[in-house]
Amino acid sequence: MNFLFAPDSFKGSLTALEITRILERVTLRHFPDAHTRGVPVADGGEGTVEALVTATRGQYRQCQVTGPLGDTVTATWGLLGGAKTAVLEMAQASGLPLTPPDRRDPRRTTTLGTGEMMRLAAQAGAEAMLLGIGGSATNDGGMGMLTALGARFEDAQGHALPPVGGNLGRVERVILDGLDERVRGMDITVICDVTNPLLGPEGATYVYGPQKGATPEICRELEDGMRRYAEALSRAAGRDVARFAGAGAAGGLGAALGGVLGAKMRPGIDAVLDAVGFDELLKTADLVITGEGRMDGQSVRFGKVPVGVARRCQARGVAVLAVVGGLGEGAEGFYDTCLSALQVTPDGPMSLEYAMQNAARLYETAADRALRAVKIGMRLSEKQQKNRACP
Repeated sequence: MNFLFAPDSFKGSLTALEITRILERVTLRHFPDAHTRGVPVADGGEGTVEALVTATRGQYRQCQVTGPLGDTVTATWGLLGGAKTAVLEMAQASGLPLTPPDRRDPRRTTTLGTGEMMRLAAQAGAEAMLLGIGGSATNDGGMGMLTALGARFEDAQGHALPPVGGNLGRVERVILDGLDERVRGMDITVICDVTNPLLGPEGATYVYGPQKGATPEICRELEDGMRRYAEALSRAAGRDVARFAGAGAAGGLGAALGGVLGAKMRPGIDAVLDAVGFDELLKTADLVITGEGRMDGQSVRFGKVPVGVARRCQARGVAVLAVVGGLGEGAEGFYDTCLSALQVTPDGPMSLEYAMQNAARLYETAADRALRAVKIGMRLSEKQQKNRACP
């Protein structure tokens, strides 16, 4: 048998690479002659760099960049095999985990470090870029990112403005002439599942601002500022940067990426699966094993990793087994995507804290249970074939 492993990470407990190693160990325990291939995947958030660098045998790069609060942070990005495409996670430089809960205020955060990473990727010779923009701490409309790339934002007196969310309403003039030509010339794909516009009740500020520390009063202030900023940026870019799907992603970073740099927005899992050559790997697969930390109706509705994998498998007639950390309402919708089965990692009542602390052991025993069932199914199939051959 040929097994293909394509799991997402279990956020905060197991990386996708760790999961593929567990799956290989358990699979060979039950099927010693099997062929296995692991391709860790992600949907544009945490783990995207690791998944793509691992799958393409690329290389990691580390850099010091400006964090969301203006301090220096260490970020990791990657060059895919062939060294022509860079993969970045904006959360590495501008992510919510980099802001302590008591300091979260999107008026004070910036995407400056994301732009610094992009510039470094261009300096390294990358001609294309995959940029995951999940998990941001920011609501600056991409002002910081563009500043790092050479743009200038001025107030009414012509003074340069620090690129933070609280200064959006002070932007009078945007100068894009100094943008880094190497970045402007890159083929940029934004890995993004968010389709929100920049402004309004479904926009960046009101939908995502509260999780970044914005009170209702701060949301109103940021929304007013974002509206003025969008008008100035649209004048400079020569196009409306506010209304296209995804403009509101990552606190408006999508508006700057798509509206100014001409980046293409793609659903996370599809972009990643294409980058790792998943369809080609699927041609020889008998069973695909995938999974994520929690499967529920949103996983199905928004096409998270297991569902994106299952849809590709359906097109090829390959069965899918998903090993997940937990099940929520609507998870049964997964069965409608293709011939599939679900296995959960908990083996009894337990707290979330215990499950995360013991994630590796629980995952291994869950995979063991699932593959024992696969072995039984194979034996039954073999028995039926023998019975048909000997009436």
